[in-house]
Amino acid sequence: MSVLPARPQISILLPAHNAADTLDEALASLSAQTLTEWECLLVDDGSTDATPELAAAWSRRDRRVRLLRHARRQGIVGALTHAAAEARAPVLARQDADDRSHPQRLARTLALLQSDARLGAVASQVRLFPAEALGAGLRVYAEWLNAALSPQEIARDLWIESPLPHPAVLMRREAYDACGGYREVPWPEDYDLWLRLHNRGWRFAKVAAALYEWRHHGGRLTFRDPRYRPAAFLACKLQHLAPRLQRHRLLIWGAGRDGRRLARALRARRLEPSAFIDIDPRKIGRRRLGCPVLAPEALATQSAGTGTLLLVAVGTRGARALIRARLADLGRQEGRDFLCLH
Repeated sequence: MSVLPARPQISILLPAHNAADTLDEALASLSAQTLTEWECLLVDDGSTDATPELAAAWSRRDRRVRLLRHARRQGIVGALTHAAAEARAPVLARQDADDRSHPQRLARTLALLQSDARLGAVASQVRLFPAEALGAGLRVYAEWLNAALSPQEIARDLWIESPLPHPAVLMRREAYDACGGYREVPWPEDYDLWLRLHNRGWRFAKVAAALYEWRHHGGRLTFRDPRYRPAAFLACKLQHLAPRLQRHRLLIWGAGRDGRRLARALRARRLEPSAFIDIDPRKIGRRRLGCPVLAPEALATQSAGTGTLLLVAVGTRGARALIRARLADLGRQEGRDFLCLH
């Protein structure tokens, strides 16, 4: 029987709701970690299957597994907040009840976190499984997710979507507490947390190895909860960008569906884009939503860094790289002069 360490290095936050089919695998993968000084705050979030019995058996077998119970389901934010309140370590980690961690996951991600005091959260690359559940879209998403490793790459992609796979993350308790932890919000709770950390100056990084096996199935919250829909992600981005957007003249690259959706969302916040930028000759010279559509060459007449912020909203695969290259040729610096939001 493993004993609860007096001072664990890592507190793992693990919510479980009706996870009887996969909980053993998840906890066995933690039990096999090469880093042994951890505790797992396992929250049985109102389960109605055999999860409570399995969780209790694990807490008796391995004292590092600390069982917390909710008589009624509180949801992921309630479960994570409860677990974090009980955590004793200076580093918080995540694990989902249907996923698996590589034996070196905790050791290698903790080493990365400790390598730079400016890092607020780190993760590893992930392997999505089972293969039969993965469509083309998920494979493209996994490729994008695993590509951003350095603080610079993650900061560049942070406004597109979440470049940190939530259940694979380790974060400093200091950073988590300073920005208020998880919140009940009308968009993804993890993305909301990363953007608050970013706005407070914390950086992110990933280990260049797939140390977390992330299970995908149709029942995931990602696929059925409205908080994870594209409109919710966009609302989250604009909420956290609001102070900056209010200080700039705004242009939108992309006069198509995504650009018009962004323009409407900005107007709902009383922010008015000045123009669209597009490469389609059929659109250039026309107006969309009352705004002129200009060619990229129009940017050449404006000096970079002079109060204009360009928001890139083009969802066509491969377009983002081309737009980034075009803007670099025009002397625009990502993060300063433009942001990719799609």
